Amino acid sequence: MNSDKYLGPAVLMQAYKWIVDSRDEYTKERLVQFRDPFSLYRCHTIMNCAEACPKGLNPGKAIGELKGLMANIASMPSKNSSTVGTKYK
Repeated sequence: MNSDKYLGPAVLMQAYKWIVDSRDEYTKERLVQFRDPFSLYRCHTIMNCAEACPKGLNPGKAIGELKGLMANIASMPSKNSSTVGTKYK
């Protein structure tokens, strides 16, 4: 069922932190890594991970934000376009 391709809440939350970092110049390139239907979209955003997180974090919210960013990826310029250095939040 390809559950081994699902990255898990901890990895996805860490990826989200990098992607929304205003200093990161590779936002689109990082998001492209999630095009696989199992790496990100195996999460159904039920939020069990937030309840189970021993640090009190909310990876479900970060995963939801990643899904929203994925919906907008087509409009983001790549690092090779004329807008090099543009930051995305």
